[in-house]
Amino acid sequence: MVVSGDEYGAWRNHFIALLDRLPIPIAICHANGEVTVANPAMATEWGMAPGQVRGRNLLELFRPRAAEQIERLTEALRLGNRSRYTIDVCWPAGHGDALREGELLVDPVGEPTRTYPMLLAVLRVREAPEPAPVVGVSEVEGRILALAAAGSTTAAIGKAVGLTVDGVNYHLGRLSRRWRVPNRTALVAKAYVLGVLVPGRWPPEVGA
Repeated sequence: MVVSGDEYGAWRNHFIALLDRLPIPIAICHANGEVTVANPAMATEWGMAPGQVRGRNLLELFRPRAAEQIERLTEALRLGNRSRYTIDVCWPAGHGDALREGELLVDPVGEPTRTYPMLLAVLRVREAPEPAPVVGVSEVEGRILALAAAGSTTAAIGKAVGLTVDGVNYHLGRLSRRWRVPNRTALVAKAYVLGVLVPGRWPPEVGA
């Protein structure tokens, strides 16, 4: 099938518009790594606009973790293989010094020809683990947790520590967000796991 220049241009514009809307970082490059198209999600990984990435080389932007992965891809392209290849990479986060890590999933695309194919590179970012929850609690928070563990109502807790019901709920809500738990039962359980409340003591006691 012969495609006219106008049809090709319309198809290309539609394809680029689709790439621009995808939240997944994607780039299309030559077999030597030179980028021809990068969507905004990909360009954002280096704090650039898509036009600034065009013409750059993926190996300038990403730092491969293992040289043998690049060698394997190069050899596969030379032999005309069309499998997907994974390359472990790291790169600076925008203009900062922190490094992000992830995987480049590289697929040769296009019809088989005697020349090297274009490459579709999809970045899968490896998110950093969430920081550990802050364990320390104030004296008031410790007393509230101990009373909650003993089964006291919110009103009874407030009377014991000199707070209103809203004040008690404020502290319980703040602790729940800090420890990332959904309710009071889970909050008490987390307090024991973190060592804030002393196991095996009744009535419940706050650890030293």
